[in-house]
Amino acid sequence: MMFGLGGIFVETLKDVAFRVNPLTDIDVKEMVQSVKAYKILKGARGEGSANIDKIEETLLRLSQLVTDFSFIKELDINPLKISDKTAEGVAVDGRIEVNMEQAKKALGLGCGCGCSCS
Repeated sequence: MMFGLGGIFVETLKDVAFRVNPLTDIDVKEMVQSVKAYKILKGARGEGSANIDKIEETLLRLSQLVTDFSFIKELDINPLKISDKTAEGVAVDGRIEVNMEQAKKALGLGCGCGCSCS
């Protein structure tokens, strides 16, 4: 799994952290704290800090999601916003790529033989 602040931080500065799934609480803490932009998340130049606990919780939940549903090949959320009011995560934009044959089989859709008998 990969974590970064997105935008210029990823594209230009390559400021990302990687860990092998499934993630542990230690993994997510290390991921978040290891990016150079962590200082921005903690609050810089009078700006408030991000809800780091919620970011870490979201990473753990996403890790569990892709573990539980092994037919998910890729999952990209960019950006993820954490509401100041509700502390809920909001995926502003996202993309999920799945293996359809595996997904159908796992969800009990069709016989799983590759035919059109669903």
